[in-house]
Amino acid sequence: MATSSVDRRSTTEPVRSITVDLAARIRRRRESVGETRVVLDYHAISPIAHVDEPTNRGTVLERLLDYVDPVFDGRLPPNAYVWGPSGSGKSAVVTALLDQLRRVGTRSGSVIHTSTRGGTNAAPALVYVDTRHASSEFGLYQTVLDGMLDESVPKHGVGTDTLRSRLAETLADDRRLLVVFDHVDEPGTQSLASLVSAFDGMADSLSWLAIGHRPPSELSIDGPPERIEVPGYRDLALVDILTARASAGMARRAIEHEQLRRIAVWADGNAHDALCVLFAAADEAAIAGVSGVREHDLHVGMDALPRPAVSLGRVFALSVNRQQVLARLVEIDDDQRASVDAAATAVAATPSVELSKGTVKRLLYELAEIGIVERVNEERSVGAGRSPSRLEPRFPTRVFGRLHGLANA
Repeated sequence: MATSSVDRRSTTEPVRSITVDLAARIRRRRESVGETRVVLDYHAISPIAHVDEPTNRGTVLERLLDYVDPVFDGRLPPNAYVWGPSGSGKSAVVTALLDQLRRVGTRSGSVIHTSTRGGTNAAPALVYVDTRHASSEFGLYQTVLDGMLDESVPKHGVGTDTLRSRLAETLADDRRLLVVFDHVDEPGTQSLASLVSAFDGMADSLSWLAIGHRPPSELSIDGPPERIEVPGYRDLALVDILTARASAGMARRAIEHEQLRRIAVWADGNAHDALCVLFAAADEAAIAGVSGVREHDLHVGMDALPRPAVSLGRVFALSVNRQQVLARLVEIDDDQRASVDAAATAVAATPSVELSKGTVKRLLYELAEIGIVERVNEERSVGAGRSPSRLEPRFPTRVFGRLHGLANA
C-alpha cells in the first residue's frame, strides 16, 4: 500500500567521511589523461561528506579533548553543549574526534573503549546519535543500545518501554555511557529537553554532549556546565577546505585559487554553502564539457543556492518517499509548482513515485511545516478567494538532484 510506506527511512545513507590517499589521487590523474572531465569524484566535493580530519579546527579540537579527558581515566565527563552557526563544522569535528578515540582504543587496548563489546566495563561507551534519523524515543533507545551491545538490537517488533528497560538494565551493571546528540532542536528532530527526559533515572551512568545551532540561552533546558562554541570559518580557512576538496575530487587545474577565494568570501563562513557552490559550478562545467570552471559556472553555483539554505544533511535524512517526492518536485516546471495541488498532481503522475496524489499532497504540506520547502502566497489579479501557495524549495536543488541521482543510479 502506498500510504503504509511513507515512514520508511532512506536505505541509502549519504557519504559521511572522505579518506583520499596518495595512490587514489595518482590513479584518478592517470585515468583523466586526455580527458576534459572537470569532476573526477562527485563524493569528494559533496557538501554532505565529512573528511576524516577537519581543516582549521585545532582550537575546537583541543577544547573537545579537554572535555573528554575524564574518559581516559574511565570516568564520565559532565554534560556539554557544542554550538555554532550552520556550516561551521560542528558535526565534522565531533565525529572525527569520536572516530579517532575508537581507533586509539582498538589499537592500544587502553581504557578508551567505544562500546561494552568484549565484556569490559572499564570505561564509558561512546555512542553517536543523529537525531535526524533517531526522531522518536524508540529510535533513540534502539540507536544507543545498538552502539553499546554486541548482539543486534531489533528495529521492529518490540516496544519502546522494552528497549528503555533493556537500556536501564545495561547501564545498571556498572556500565557508563557518553552519548552524543547531534542536530538537536532542529525542525523535525527532538528537542534537547525531550532527549534528556528520555534518560530520566539514568543520570548516574550517563553523560551527554549535544550539538546544535542555538546559543545556550535559547536551549529548551538550562544550559549544561560545559559549553563549547564553534565559530564560522574565516575566509582563508574556507579556501583551504575548498582547495583540499577540489584536489580530491576535481581534475588538476580545473579551478583557480582566485575562484575558490571568491566562493569562500561569498559563503561568509558557511562551509556547507561554499561546498554547494563548488559542487554546482563544477557540475555545470562538467556538463558543458569544458576543461575548467568558468565565470558562468560560478554564477550558476551561487544562483542555485537559496539564502539561507536548508542543509542537505537534513534533506538526505528524510524518508525514501519524501526524497523521491522532492527529487520530482525540483524537476517539474514552475507552473506546476504554482500551488500545492498542482505540484501534487505533477509529482504523483511520475511513474517512479508510487504514491497517490493525496499522499504526495500530505507529504508536501509536512515538508513545508519543517521548512524544507516554503509556501509562497501568490497575489490574485482577479476574482476572490484564498490565494494559492507556490512551492519554493529551500535547499540547493541542483546539488540535491545530482547526489540523489548518483545514490539511486
